[in-house]
Amino acid sequence: MPQLTPRHLALALGLSLGMAAAPAMAATTPAVFTAKVDHGSLTLARGKDRIAIGFITPTALRIHVLPDGESSPASIVIDPKALHAAPANVKTRTAGTVTTLSTGAATLRWDAHNGSLQFSDAAGHVLLTQRDVAKLTGGKLTLDHARGDALYGIGGYNATEDASAGLLRTGTQKITAGEQGHAGAPLVWSTAGYGVLVDTVGGTFNLANGRIATDDTSRKDLDVYLIAGAPKQIFADVAAISGRTPLFPKWAMGFTNSQWGIDEKELLKIVDTYRAKHIPIDNFTLDFDWKDWGNDWGEFTWNTTKFPDGPSGKLKQMLDERGIKLTGIMKPRVHINTVEGREAAEKGYFLKGNQPAKDYFSGKLVREIDFANPQARTWFFDHMKSAFQSGIVGWWNDEADNVSIDTQHLDMQRAIYDGQRAMTDQRVWSISRNFYLGAQRYAYGMWSGDIHTGFASMAGQRARMLSAIDVGAMQWGMDTGGFTHGTPTPENYARWVQFGAFVPVFRVHGDSSQKRQPWVYGPTAEKAAADAIRLRYRLIPYIYSYEDQRRHSGVGLVRPLTFDWPNDPKVRNDVASWMFGDSLLVSPVVEQGQTSKTIYLPAGQWTDWFSGKRYAGGQDVTLAIDAKTWSDIPLFVRDGAIIPTQPVMDYVGQHPVTQVDVEMFPAARRTSFDYYDDDGTTYDYEHGAYFRQPLGLQRTADGVTVQTGAVEGRFTPALKFYLFKVHGDAATTVTADGQALTRASSLAALTQGSGEGWATGTDRFGAVTYVRVNAAQARTLALVWGHAPM
Repeated sequence: MPQLTPRHLALALGLSLGMAAAPAMAATTPAVFTAKVDHGSLTLARGKDRIAIGFITPTALRIHVLPDGESSPASIVIDPKALHAAPANVKTRTAGTVTTLSTGAATLRWDAHNGSLQFSDAAGHVLLTQRDVAKLTGGKLTLDHARGDALYGIGGYNATEDASAGLLRTGTQKITAGEQGHAGAPLVWSTAGYGVLVDTVGGTFNLANGRIATDDTSRKDLDVYLIAGAPKQIFADVAAISGRTPLFPKWAMGFTNSQWGIDEKELLKIVDTYRAKHIPIDNFTLDFDWKDWGNDWGEFTWNTTKFPDGPSGKLKQMLDERGIKLTGIMKPRVHINTVEGREAAEKGYFLKGNQPAKDYFSGKLVREIDFANPQARTWFFDHMKSAFQSGIVGWWNDEADNVSIDTQHLDMQRAIYDGQRAMTDQRVWSISRNFYLGAQRYAYGMWSGDIHTGFASMAGQRARMLSAIDVGAMQWGMDTGGFTHGTPTPENYARWVQFGAFVPVFRVHGDSSQKRQPWVYGPTAEKAAADAIRLRYRLIPYIYSYEDQRRHSGVGLVRPLTFDWPNDPKVRNDVASWMFGDSLLVSPVVEQGQTSKTIYLPAGQWTDWFSGKRYAGGQDVTLAIDAKTWSDIPLFVRDGAIIPTQPVMDYVGQHPVTQVDVEMFPAARRTSFDYYDDDGTTYDYEHGAYFRQPLGLQRTADGVTVQTGAVEGRFTPALKFYLFKVHGDAATTVTADGQALTRASSLAALTQGSGEGWATGTDRFGAVTYVRVNAAQARTLALVWGHAPM
């Protein structure tokens, strides 16, 4: 394309902005760029400056600005394995001074007449406009968008700051993850249908007057990704760019008890009490107590006074027999006057500029490890191997946020993830109290830091969780019960455990003198908490299937209501409720003595999980709350729900699951769910050793259609049958692929039989049809109702 003559922008601005309202601007002279289209991409050139523009997915566009034609390495945010090749279907067109790249799902429009770039959705609505591309070569991104667009992302809240602002973001927003409890990402997105991801560690977003602008980013060669789509599509592309999450072990879907101030004798007593009471638990996490902290090899070795059977592996054996995994705390620092400290100093593995400081626990001098150094990371995990081999199979990476580095915690986890994966095929589990986008690639869970006890602190965790998820920290948890400032009341503890049962990482933890077992808080709290834990374990098949879905979709088990109802203004800043998977909406009780609770239900039809009462969506509903026994959890089932469940066990995998009971609530629209399983412990799923079967559901004119699709993967689970519990009416006939199934006289008779069949009955939801069919087969089931469908 020939070199273009500069023109004033006064008239052209209106033409370039389309539907995106923007502040009035004085007329300026656009920079002179030449444009070249090649293989579906666009390159703008001015002297030595280059701007490379191209789609990397049908909905994600990369703009890479290369001042003087030079680039720098991508930051930790970007997955080094991410593909940046253009999709095959990119269409290009040049007409006059306008060049477009289009995938059918999104369009980029370059107007050389006024030097602007426009990014539009599939319907042609302009989402974002960069007015003067010359500003990009100076490292400044200024994207105009429609005024009033709701903006999210960038960062959450640290452990102690006020979280009452909720989820919406405006004004100057620092991109950081440097304080405990904080999740951050160079990502801002809108329910208006777009996202902006910048490859930077640190910097600011300035959000005001219909504009997204960046400042103080860490790269001179500005690297930006624009994404078009609803929230779930945005996070699918964010995952494609920044990296997908490996699966946690299946036991991590269960319950974890962390404790500071414990020894081997007390540990075994607590575990045995859980087992005697049949309160499910899978993981016990040890604080400082497990380490010989401050002595020659104290960072990595057992405290044999407190845990005499730790080093030999005998303690691991005793806990394995009880179905308990043992995980332990790690710190990012080592004592300088130890064998390992002297070795770290000799090899240059201490963080430069970090001076020795007195550790609060041992009282001795420590220094931080430089985890950005690959050799230091390898060295660190090499010393951890003996602890792993003797029984510590998961890692609680604490306090990697004290050196004002946004990625210290991330790099610490890289040391563990890379080291453990090189050593064994056993899946990595870890939690840290910070998150920066990119960390999810390293089996990274986050918790919200050293939070206070009490109802106010508990209520604040809702915004902390949902804002962390809004930047991609999909595996989030908290110190359920609170960590500091005393003991929660029995009511506070019970309600907090109910809350914790509906977050991705479910754990309790308290300060050194605090116990967080359910029976500590009296029989009423114990029952309420134990019931919530058991409900969590009943939902393990549902939860674990979302572990797989997150890996592929980028969207986790928990998500704000904006992900499913982006156009509903009433959920724009709603932190009181969230979706737990696609089928369940939960709104835990977080107020002391509450006797009623008003909850907004978005559009659709909803059923109370506990009472079976049905509600129309798009309105507030008010529930009576049990303020005496705390036995209720506001939990609603969405129409179209497909919820696989299993018998409650004392721990995940205690017994083979040969039948999965699937709660089904048919809707007029077709819904689907991918049931997933694998060995739960190794990375064999990465090589095809998994079981995934799609389940479909739809209400028809005279009944319901249920489908089981073709199985993917080569893993064979213990599963033999699905028992579909189809709610809404009692069927008169049930066929499978056109052939009548045998009717049983009752549910008991059906489940005691050895094969397929169906029966009818009632439960708390009303009339129900039970259909039992073989798993791992593609089938179409047709249920004909006795009455008109609900």
